[in-house]
Amino acid sequence: MNIDLEIGMRLLISFAIGTAIGLEREYHSKAAGLRTMIMICLGSTIFTELSISMGGGFSDRIASTIVTGVGFLGAGVIFKDGMTINGITTATTIWISAALGMAVGAGEYFIAIVSSVVVLIVLTGLEKFQLIIERWHQSRSYKITSCHSDFEKHIQENLKKLKLEFKKKRELKEGDRFILVYDVSGKEKKLDHFNNVLKEDERVKSYDY
Repeated sequence: MNIDLEIGMRLLISFAIGTAIGLEREYHSKAAGLRTMIMICLGSTIFTELSISMGGGFSDRIASTIVTGVGFLGAGVIFKDGMTINGITTATTIWISAALGMAVGAGEYFIAIVSSVVVLIVLTGLEKFQLIIERWHQSRSYKITSCHSDFEKHIQENLKKLKLEFKKKRELKEGDRFILVYDVSGKEKKLDHFNNVLKEDERVKSYDY
């Protein structure tokens, strides 16, 4: 058994990077948390180290396999909730954690450490900035169901009254129910007010966004 201190250091660096990103994800109760990020980052480092030690034409093949495998992991945390798709940020975090692990395994410490700092800034520092932007402007896709065929005019009047931008995407009929799908954008406060209008309107049987 050959003891290679540099490889040991790379594994520890990979563990530290995975821990830092994983703690941030765990703090926000995301699907892929602390242990997941450590395993992804560390696993990518090990695979990269093995591909380098094996030599030949294995390096490119193993690297491409890591990217493909991580893609499947990322797809597993993306899910649709009503009219909204969630988990894309977590999926991209899994993807970049694998890239950081590969960078450490290849001995590119500067790329790995600087990129890790940037990733943490994006995940933590820019979240508040994103919330500020969302308060000023949001886009939501509404699916509104009613048993009244003339409720569309009433919906559009409320949208215009609230000065919200809107565009009708689809119009469907299921049995005795009429379904409208709108893309609506504007300030978060006005969108929440529109939600209250829909809740209080007896002609609206259900809605989601």
